[in-house]
Order: sequence, then C-alpha cells, then structure tokens
Amino acid sequence: MTRRGFIKGLLAVMLVGLFSALYAFFIEPALRLRVKKWRVAHPSWPEDEALRVVAISDLHVGEPYVGLKRVRQVVRRINAMSPDLVVLLGDYAAGHRFITEPVQIADVAPILAQIKAKHGVYAVLGNHDWWDDLAAQRRGGGPNLYADILTREGIKVLSNEALQLPGTRIWLAGLEDQLAVRGPTGRWEGLDDLPGTLAQIPKDAPAILLAHEPDIFPEVPERIALTLSGHTHGGQVRLFGWSPLVPSRFGNRYAYGHVQEDGKSLVISGGIGCSIAPVRLGVVPEITEISLSKA
Repeated sequence: MTRRGFIKGLLAVMLVGLFSALYAFFIEPALRLRVKKWRVAHPSWPEDEALRVVAISDLHVGEPYVGLKRVRQVVRRINAMSPDLVVLLGDYAAGHRFITEPVQIADVAPILAQIKAKHGVYAVLGNHDWWDDLAAQRRGGGPNLYADILTREGIKVLSNEALQLPGTRIWLAGLEDQLAVRGPTGRWEGLDDLPGTLAQIPKDAPAILLAHEPDIFPEVPERIALTLSGHTHGGQVRLFGWSPLVPSRFGNRYAYGHVQEDGKSLVISGGIGCSIAPVRLGVVPEITEISLSKA
C-alpha cells in the first residue's frame, strides 16, 4: 500500500468512526422515533375483546435528548394511533449525568395527561422514579413524588393494584418496582407484591400485567395473557439481535421484544430515553404497540 493509499484509508476509517459516534450519541437517541408493533395471541383471551395497547417506557426526561418538545412529539404520535389502552411503564426520571437541562415531572405529567385512549391511561413506577425521590428513600417506601404528580394530572398509577377496565371483562394489574429502595445491606430492594396483586384478579378473567423490570416474568402464571415491561432499553446498544450489556439478571433472555415461554407472553419495550450513558445504537427510541387477541 502506498503512503497516499494508507492516508486515504485512515481518513475513511476516521470518518466512519465519527459518523458512527454522531449517530449513536445524538441522531438515534435524540432525533429518531419509531412505532414498533407486536402481535400477541392467548388461548383464553375473549374473541370479542381484541385490544390494541400502546406502551411507552423509560422516558428519562431531560435535555438534550428528551425535553418537553420530545414528550409532546410522543404524545401526538400516540393520539394519532387511536389506541384502545395506553400504559406508561415507568422511569420518568433522568437516568444519566449528561443532562444539560433538567426537566421536572411536574412539567411532563400535564403533557402525558393529554394522551387519549378508549379505555384510559395507566402507569407504574420505575426504579429511577424511586431513586430520584430522596424523601421516599429515607422512608423506605411511599408516598412517591412521581406517583403523586401523575395522579394529580388524572393518570392512574397502579402500585400492586389490579382493576377491571370500565366497560370490559379485561383486568389490568400494575406491579410496584422491584428495585425501589436501598435496604439495610445497601442493596436495592423491591416494593413489589406479585401474589397480592394477582389475588385481586378473578381466576378466569383476561388480564394484563405491567411490571417495569422484566425479571419477574418467570413467576407470572400462565393465566396472565400479557406482561409488559421496560427497564432494559434493549441494552441501548443492540447489534444482530444481541446486546452486550443488559440490566437484567437474565441477560439477553429478557433484553427486548416479544418473549414467549411456557405459554406466556412478555413484551419488553425499547423505551424512549437513555440510562447510564446517552447512547443508543440499534435500539431506536420507540412507541410500542401490541395487538392482543385470542389464539
């Protein structure tokens, strides 16, 4: 190779690296937004209760990636979809240190309250929503600042609670976070109560479970037609269906997408924002749509 050829090759590699960095650290996390659709069928689901659920997860609000303008964009896209049900899967709080301008949940919640869905809008909390509430951390539990503000804006927050969607036979359950508060040993402990939550649902009722972290899925009984989770962000970097780093003790097993095990379905949303580092590569920020019907 000539010296000139070597220099040209080096410049090409540098340009590719520069574009890749620009894409991963700004274009994908800050500018792109997609609707990712999944179809889920369950044998016990009523034929006349087909449901189109829209989920958003892990907003991690804060400039320059998820400011109020970005949240309004997400809400407009959701409303244009005319969903039957909208669920918010937690982590509204910023998840990394590279925030140029904090965005408060008090400013975000009124925008989220503009979401419209046939059967309503429901939410659960994520770990960052608990970690960001220092008073709740000192108490070792609720009330939680994020839950209070969302509730004030008319968004029902489910904390180990199940309810029947008005006008339907469908039940919706929301699990409290599994990594909510720091315990005496310094480890993060959950406030979740899966048995107590599911006990509120009639035995043969069609049901959906919201759980911010997907790691609870092996414990969910088959009678729950669909579990919806976030938390992982698809690993934030995902190439050829594999993520090198996933915040789950199951690794890539519950990193992203539609997982089917033992007759059960779990859908993990890739979410909107970033955690730990402001980077996304191969996990485009998404609004997740699930069409649920009888098998």
